[in-house]
Amino acid sequence: MFFSFSLGAQDHVPGELIVKMKESRAQGSSRFLGKAAINQKMSLKRSWKRHNIYQFQLKPGVSVEQAINDLHFDDDVEYAEPNYILRKQSTGIEGGPKSLAEIAAENESLQIDSFASDSFAQTNADIRAEEAWGILALNPDKPIVAVIDSGVDYNHYVFQESGALWSNTGEIPNNSIDDDGNGFVDDVYGWNFVNNSNDPMDDDNHGTHVAGIVLGMTQDILRNPGDVSPAKIQIMPLKFLDHNGSGTTASAIEAINYAIDNGASVLNNSWGGGHYSQALYDVIVQSHNKGLAFIAAAGNAANNNDTSPTYPASYKISNVVSVAATSSQDNLASFSNFGSQSVHVASPGISIISTLPNDSFGYSSGTSMAAPFAAGLSALLVREKNQINGHQVKGVLFEYSLGVQDLLGKVASQSRIDAFEAVNFVQNTDIASYVPNSSADRWVSNVDAPETSSQAGGCGLISTKLLQKSLQKPFDGSGGSSGGTTAALLALLLAPLLVINILKLRVKIKPEYRRAYPRMNIQSEVSIAVGDQKLIGQMSSISLGGARIDTEALLEQGGVVTLCVASPVGDKHFEVQGQIVWCEEKKAYGVKFAEAQKEAQDLVSLWSSRLAKKSS
Repeated sequence: MFFSFSLGAQDHVPGELIVKMKESRAQGSSRFLGKAAINQKMSLKRSWKRHNIYQFQLKPGVSVEQAINDLHFDDDVEYAEPNYILRKQSTGIEGGPKSLAEIAAENESLQIDSFASDSFAQTNADIRAEEAWGILALNPDKPIVAVIDSGVDYNHYVFQESGALWSNTGEIPNNSIDDDGNGFVDDVYGWNFVNNSNDPMDDDNHGTHVAGIVLGMTQDILRNPGDVSPAKIQIMPLKFLDHNGSGTTASAIEAINYAIDNGASVLNNSWGGGHYSQALYDVIVQSHNKGLAFIAAAGNAANNNDTSPTYPASYKISNVVSVAATSSQDNLASFSNFGSQSVHVASPGISIISTLPNDSFGYSSGTSMAAPFAAGLSALLVREKNQINGHQVKGVLFEYSLGVQDLLGKVASQSRIDAFEAVNFVQNTDIASYVPNSSADRWVSNVDAPETSSQAGGCGLISTKLLQKSLQKPFDGSGGSSGGTTAALLALLLAPLLVINILKLRVKIKPEYRRAYPRMNIQSEVSIAVGDQKLIGQMSSISLGGARIDTEALLEQGGVVTLCVASPVGDKHFEVQGQIVWCEEKKAYGVKFAEAQKEAQDLVSLWSSRLAKKSS
């Protein structure tokens, strides 16, 4: 696969490229740089060898567009793309920083009480945070939330008194030695990827405000100095946004890798952009494989992400939770992006009170504020059951939330987060056997199962129970069970995929024109003969584009299968749409039919029971 870009689509860093080498051909950057034609045009800036991805600086006079076009024809290159610019998803601080006393005086309805152990006033939306706090287990675990943002004012009394700041215990402060060997010197409280230093101090306000919401979802932070309670979670400050709230894909990759390597369970991402980056996708897949929850702001452009995706919120990975913003009355915020399939859940995002640098507080709005509510709640779920993986966290946020009428058709779950329902469910559930409802996996590509999936009993995006139920009994014409019939149909329907595997059309086209080509349609009809009558099935699958049939895209990025089954006499039929998914347990692809499964089985069973058995 190869990804290109349009100069008008989004800002990118001039003179920089991100390149992935093909696994089968790559011999490291030395081989690539050793090519004279390439070496004259670019130099290596940094690398992520676990992903086989490299960042290059172009020589003067070489355009990003020309470099990508040239690399398209290099046999060692899987893809090349610009180093895109990403931005925070908030509207800024409303009314400027204030002291806690000033905020309390301005709004008596907050009823801020420095001695109230269960006060929650960051939003008036009834997310039932206090009720969730009341049922939390006595647990010494403190899950780590990586706040990938503009940094955090780690000197703020709320973080200092609560002890919420993550500390790298493997590092000895200020000795100029990488004591733990993680590649970062004196990274005691995280890292600054903007200027490559060990000081993740916030110089924009945004990251500190976000961190306060994450922490505030788990305890009361609106307390006077000296009265802040000990934290139940940890905040890992990772600065990749600069003082203007802007960052790059390369720095985001660095921050995500750091979070993965240093023990984070939840990643909060209150930033985004408009363009798809395969490199960023690849590193987020790694977070999925490690069982982490990836919470992302849906965006602030009042945009439908189903038709105009924004990233990273729109990446189709099963640990990515896209969060829209709502008001205290549970109405979708006027600025919030939405999407009945691609935006998963909502949380408060209008005029949210939180921490600001220099021991101050303030209000801000945006999906940047909505995401950390979901991230804080995710951390509480991990605290209650530390074996829960990111896919399961997404399922809980999706399924155990409050249905809201204004979110119908705008958010996949049609709901706003509910802390009590989510925590209560996790506490009383055997997480090892919990498989999220299939509706939570809309618009999700298959990726490798998380490392914790064996504990979770999951099977990628397909239910093992459903597979086993469908494959229990072979069809013998007796009409006793529809399982074998359905399984046989599905097996035959997938047969054309074997043909697809041998279609390797290596058409070389200019990258900028690649997406202009129509998607490839593959249609087939199969039938099962029983005596002198038939069960007929039709399959229509769509690859994910380009000028060739892309097998990997079809199988691993959500190929769609429509099953049309006609009755033996042709008087009735039904259709069920499903998705091609990978089952880790069975090490095979299958089709997951999210809707009308029972209806399909009942009808096939009924029709099968009417088929006359031939006498032997």
